[in-house]
Amino acid sequence: MLELAGLQEIRFIPTGTPPHRDMPQVSAQQRSEMVELAIVDQPAFILDEREVKRAAKCYTVDTLRDLRVELGEQRPLCLLMGGDAFLQLHTWHEWEQLFELAHIVVGYRPGFTIAERIVTAPAALREHYQTRLCAASTLSQQAHGGIAVLSIPKLEISATLIRSRIAEQRTIRYLLPNSVADYIHQHHLYTPC
Repeated sequence: MLELAGLQEIRFIPTGTPPHRDMPQVSAQQRSEMVELAIVDQPAFILDEREVKRAAKCYTVDTLRDLRVELGEQRPLCLLMGGDAFLQLHTWHEWEQLFELAHIVVGYRPGFTIAERIVTAPAALREHYQTRLCAASTLSQQAHGGIAVLSIPKLEISATLIRSRIAEQRTIRYLLPNSVADYIHQHHLYTPC
C-alpha cells in the first residue's frame, strides 16, 4: 500500500476497545508490542498507540479527528482498509464523516473486485463509491474525500489463518516476521484454553 498509493508513511494503530465486536483474546498492549516487532525494520511504518491508550470505545472517526488536529486540515490523509471492510463501511459509527477527514484506500486481493461486489451494497455506500472513485496518484492533490482501489499482490495470509494454525499447533513461520512468531509463542497467545 505504501508504494502503490505513493504514501510517505503508514501509521499502524492497534485498536483499544473495539465497538463492533467482543474484546480480542489478546490484550491491546500485546497487539501493540507485536506491531512494533513487525515494523521495526521499516522506517516509513509508525506505531501509533492512541487507541490502545484510550479508555473509551475506539471509533475510527474519532481517531481520524485526532489525527486531523495533529496533522492539520490540509495534509492528505488516507485510511487504508481491505475490500471486505470497505463493503461494511456503512455499518461503522459516523461512517459518512470519514470522507470529510480522509481518503479511503481500499486494497483487494486478486480474485476479489470491489466493482463486482459494490452492486449489492446499500445505495448510500454505492453512491459514495461512484462519485468519489479516483486514481491513487491523485490523492495528494486534496486532503480528503477520495476513494482509491488498489490491487494488492496475492498473499494468502490472514490473522484468522495464523490464529487457526496456532490453535492446531501448526507452524506459523514465514507467515509473519520471526520476532512476532517468537512473541506469540513466548506469551502463549491464541492457544486453546
